Parts: sequence; C-alpha cells; structure tokens
Amino acid sequence: MNRAAEAGDRGGLDGQRYRVIVSTDIGGTDPDDFQSMVHLLVYADVLDIEGLVSSPFGPGRKQHILDVIKCYEKDYRNLRTYSESYPTPGQLRAITKQGETESAPYAGVRESTEGSRWIVECARRADPRPLHVLVWGGIEDLAQALHDAPEILPKLRVYYIGGPNKKWGPDAYQYIADHHPKLWIIEANSTYRGWFNGGDQSGEWDNKEFVKQHIAGHGALGEFFNSKLDAIKMGDTPSVGWLLKGSPDDPTKPGWGGQFVRAWDRPYSVFNRLTTEDDQMEVFGVLELVLPLGDEASGKPTAQLTVENQMLVGHAPGDGTMRFRFCPKAIATYRYAIHSNVAALDHKTGVITAIAPRPEIAWKPSSRFPNWWTDDPLPDFATGEHFGAQTVSRWRLDYLRDFEERLNCTAAPNNAAR
Repeated sequence: MNRAAEAGDRGGLDGQRYRVIVSTDIGGTDPDDFQSMVHLLVYADVLDIEGLVSSPFGPGRKQHILDVIKCYEKDYRNLRTYSESYPTPGQLRAITKQGETESAPYAGVRESTEGSRWIVECARRADPRPLHVLVWGGIEDLAQALHDAPEILPKLRVYYIGGPNKKWGPDAYQYIADHHPKLWIIEANSTYRGWFNGGDQSGEWDNKEFVKQHIAGHGALGEFFNSKLDAIKMGDTPSVGWLLKGSPDDPTKPGWGGQFVRAWDRPYSVFNRLTTEDDQMEVFGVLELVLPLGDEASGKPTAQLTVENQMLVGHAPGDGTMRFRFCPKAIATYRYAIHSNVAALDHKTGVITAIAPRPEIAWKPSSRFPNWWTDDPLPDFATGEHFGAQTVSRWRLDYLRDFEERLNCTAAPNNAAR
C-alpha cells in the first residue's frame, strides 16, 4: 500500500525556511543525539535555527551541544564556501541553552529553566512564521513553556520523538495532553525507527558500512559522528527530515520524517488496584495506578515503584492514595514491585500487558485533540512491531545520499566558489 509516490516539495531543501528549536537529551543515555546534532548542523544553512536546548534525563548537559559546535567550527570555513547562509559558530553558541535536568513531578511542571524561557521568548517574536519545536529528549521544557505562557500555543508546531522518551517523562506528557489538547504536535512513538530500521541496507547502505564509507573521516563533524557510534542510529533525525523534504504543514502527506494519522484519544489507563497479567493497555499509553494507602498510613507516606530500569516515585495527593504513572515503550509484559513505608503497599507486586493499537482505531480521530498526529497503525507501514517505520525507511537512499553530499562539503572547500 502506497499513499503517495513522492515526498512533497514544501521542505527546507525546496526553498522554504522554517524556524526551529531543538530540545535534546544529547550526552544522556543514548549516543544517537550526537549523530542527529551533526546531521542538523550540516543542514543549518536551510533552516533558521533559533535554539538548541539541553533537556536530558541523565548526565547530558549544554556542554555536549557545545562539543558538536566545536567540531562545526572546524568545518565552518569549508561549509561557508557552499552557502553563505550557514550560521557562525558564535551564533550557534549564543542560542544554546540549558533546560530541565530532571523528569517532571506528578504535576507535570516544576519551575522555569533557561531552556523553557528561551522557547517562550522565541515564540513571542513578531515573526509571522510558526516555531517548530523538535523534541529529541525530555518534553519537560516544552510543558513548562506552555504552563508559563499558554498564549504561545498557536505559534508552536511540535515534532516529538516519543517512545523511550515518553517512557521517561509521562508526567510532563500527561500535563500537555490534559491542559493543552489543542497543541499542534506529531507524536512519533515508533515511526522514527524507520531511519535506521528497514529500507535498502545492502552494501554501502548498511548502517555500519555507510558510516565507514561515507561519514568517518569526512570533516571534523563526520569523525565526531563516527566516534560516538560507528553505525547509523540517528533516532531523532526524522524530525529534521520532516522539515527538509515533505509537506510540513500536513502530517498526513509523505516526507522524509514519515507520514502520520490524526490521533485518537490519547490512551490513558487508570487502575484503582494492583494490575495483573490479564490487564491490558495500549503501548506508548500512560498507565496510572491509584492505590489506597489503608488506615495505617504514616503522616508522610512515601513509595517507589520499580519497573524495568526505572524507579518511579509515588505521588501522595493527600486523598488517601498513592499514585504512579508509567509508559511502556514496547509491546511486552511488564512486572513491577513497590517499596513503601506504608504496610498496605510495601513489597506489593503487579503486572501490566502492553498491546498494539487496533488498526481501525485510526478511523476515529479525537475531537479533543484536533491538531495531534501519531504513528499510522496499519500493518502495511510497519517494520516488525514498529508502526509507521516504513513511511520513513522508504526514503532511505534519498536522505542518506543527501547527507553524504553534505558531509563531503565539510572535508573540502567548494572550488567553484573561488
């Protein structure tokens, strides 16, 4: 099944200029953000990059963005011979900001950060164009910006790499879904995986072979890319591809960043008890456990829920319950255990089963979320369990060839420009 033969022509590579802020967990738990930042910077001449925000869950910080800019600085002289629109390294450093470094509490927001304030400042500018916010990591700074300045919502166009990132930030996500349902947002929980899964991976197009032949040793940026991971991952890059080639104003149309459907009601499963293996929820949905504390709860009840590699801190709102939120990142059965100073919860265990959405669910888009798009659940567009991935991987040779050409520009000047 093929909805369109070619990508649209409204992208940055076709002369459109989009305002962009990137929020990234670069330097955190996965090296792929370094790769995606390299890719972003070699296309910096066709995008108006207004902000680079460090929004990690782990050890990543603003300095990791600056490390990539340092490599860009070494290649800048060559890049500039191909396009005078490349920003200076100093301009990029000036718009690099530190965002939130912790997952949001149950309320979904905490306090403003340099990063969240920068999102607000950019959104308030008189520029009539929308502001595209590409969320590669924590969505906390976006949630905080919307909380502090809700009037900026109509100006924003968000592409959120969800999946594992949503797993680490369910409270900030749920805050946005509950309080800002009219936000224009693409929630890509699995479509993004098409950048490195599926498509033609024969010969030089293999994830490792492509890096070996066409990235390693190509300028300081190419060498930096290879040093972080010697195979293509670039899990956040589809958000950039979305703006480079396609129809960014219409997520239902094909492009390098994928092809999406209008979202159904955002899955949110609430249980007032410990769940069992028979209990099911939609993968990438949010599970909320609302557990009674019982009559013997202490004055300051505390609890932690351990599931996979996460330790979730419970929220006690004072109504006699303890609440936990969890987002499963894959179709699987998840077992959890609770430790608490409350006898009714301590050492209790439970199970929840995450299942795929039914394909027909996309036939009923939500009226509550009129500008929300997500992965197409039709099996035709899936690669294994990764729904929508083929809507990205179908363009693999196109976007890799183009990336190769860009990296070649870092290694040698444009002699024709002399």
